[in-house]
Amino acid sequence: MSSASTRQAASRLGGWAVRRAAGAALLLTAYPSARLPAQGVLSEFSNVNLTPSALQLDVGPLGGTNIRGTVAGGMRLDYGLIAPRVRVLLGVSYYSADVSAEASKRFEQGLRDVVIDPAGDDTIRLGQVTWSDVTADLDLQWVLPQGRAVTMYLGAGVGAHVRHGSGPAIDGTFVQDALNTLTPGLNGTLGAELGAKRWRITVEARGVLASGMSTVSLRSGVMYRWAGMRQGAGAGGGGGRPK
Repeated sequence: MSSASTRQAASRLGGWAVRRAAGAALLLTAYPSARLPAQGVLSEFSNVNLTPSALQLDVGPLGGTNIRGTVAGGMRLDYGLIAPRVRVLLGVSYYSADVSAEASKRFEQGLRDVVIDPAGDDTIRLGQVTWSDVTADLDLQWVLPQGRAVTMYLGAGVGAHVRHGSGPAIDGTFVQDALNTLTPGLNGTLGAELGAKRWRITVEARGVLASGMSTVSLRSGVMYRWAGMRQGAGAGGGGGRPK
């Protein structure tokens, strides 16, 4: 091979190496910048302002699948801000409702399908069946102040539902055992907090998606806030100095 050919090949190899090195350097410099938005979002979350700041009691009508309409009541603790405009709430709620006629018929038909009745004259009547639910919730609420005295919020969270069935015809039977369950659920809320001082009024629509019984409720209540957001941060959150 001539020296000119050798020099030409070396030049091409050197150019390829330079291009590869430049591309690698570009990737290395671009990668940290691509991570900056994610790091910026994560840096907004902090436990510095997590502290109990308000207690809320609420009550209202509730409807759902497989049950008749009833009234639900709850209590929530505002545990302060985990991020700007995002507060943490811990809650517990309770309701007791009669199982709907449609759900009872479906259950009775299911029992007929598994009961051996050679004569075909057995009758299954469950009668009145009550289904109660005790729920423990963890919600995150995005706070949207509309002025000093009105705060809107959107929330989402998870819950654990402890359910208990009862009725004269099912107490102590496998039917009651089937209704006694522990199941998870997903929550969604849309509400408003009215007032700028320690005592405030709350209005909230709440939906719950859970196995066997999903519900929608409209609740109103009263809140006592002993700590609010710091001056300039807006109304409606927790974790700051008392006003």
